[in-house]
Amino acid sequence: MTQQELYNLNGKMKPFDTDSRDRAVKKWNSLAKPLGSLGVLEDVISDIAGMTGSLDVRLNRPLLYVVCADNGVVSEGVSQCGSEATAAVARALAAGESTVNYMTAGTGLQIVPVDAGMKDFGEAPGIRDLRIRNSTGNIAVESAMTPEETLQAIENGIMLTKEAYENGYDILLTGEMGIGNTTTSSALCSVLLKKDPEEVTGRGAGLSDEGLEKKTGVVKRAAERYYSLHKLDNISYIDLLSELGGLDIAVLTGICIGGGLYGMPILLDGFITLTAALTATKITPGCERYLIAGHISSEPASSMIIKELHTSPFIDAGMRLGEGTGAVAVLRLLQMSADLYNSGHTFDELGIEAYKCLS
Repeated sequence: MTQQELYNLNGKMKPFDTDSRDRAVKKWNSLAKPLGSLGVLEDVISDIAGMTGSLDVRLNRPLLYVVCADNGVVSEGVSQCGSEATAAVARALAAGESTVNYMTAGTGLQIVPVDAGMKDFGEAPGIRDLRIRNSTGNIAVESAMTPEETLQAIENGIMLTKEAYENGYDILLTGEMGIGNTTTSSALCSVLLKKDPEEVTGRGAGLSDEGLEKKTGVVKRAAERYYSLHKLDNISYIDLLSELGGLDIAVLTGICIGGGLYGMPILLDGFITLTAALTATKITPGCERYLIAGHISSEPASSMIIKELHTSPFIDAGMRLGEGTGAVAVLRLLQMSADLYNSGHTFDELGIEAYKCLS
């Protein structure tokens, strides 16, 4: 896929079906409860009807892709552990023994870890091999990837969404694992949101004050390196991803774009997936109608991205674990809402008068 072919996908976004959404709202209003009383839970189930073009909203077949990749910027000492932790968690995910695995009981969720470019990692059972290169470059001093590698990663993400759609999954969750990826995300957000590095850089997995100061300095160096190479009044988002991003973010960007192409509801996790979502909307405006903000993490840029996407998160619990854990927490709420939506528990069934909007 070329850059132009990618940008041309903007005109191929699936039209959002407002009629199906309106019909879903009417179905909610027929249920035996005060109108709109489940708030955003009703809104999102109705939105999913608009995304899929079907009044029949069931979330019995969810799928989570956890995109795993390593980042050369780890060499700058911006994290508490090294790249070996990425591989260890990926193997645990495949074995059903990582944190997110233990949070999914009763959801019917299938978890697929994806190797987008872990360092010195070979094939392993249960891990989807889509590796493009052996980790990325150190964004403080060099490009993370080439534009060609970035485009391939995005194309891989679109392919993953297409596969989920064709295999009959009804909602796609996004997660990631990659030591150093809050640094790459902060660098991207500094440019995307036109913010100083100090405003968008957080503690990641729990850095000390000294560690945060070092990390912020690295993000600043990376952003300044980008500014020295590119004009801000004509940003190429492929170049931006190539310079400051990561293979995990690029694949997640493609997954989000794929949501718009195939009418697939995409449930976002935290800071890294939100950064990918923002990048996707810059590349292919229109895909945002298919993105659902799961939660707002404790990373400072998360709230800025939420505002930029004109959406609202379900929960604000200070989560910052990754692996898709925030998305999984929200999935339970959505499944509960879908169960009620499909319950047939109407006013007519109870023999009482329905609520009406007061004028």
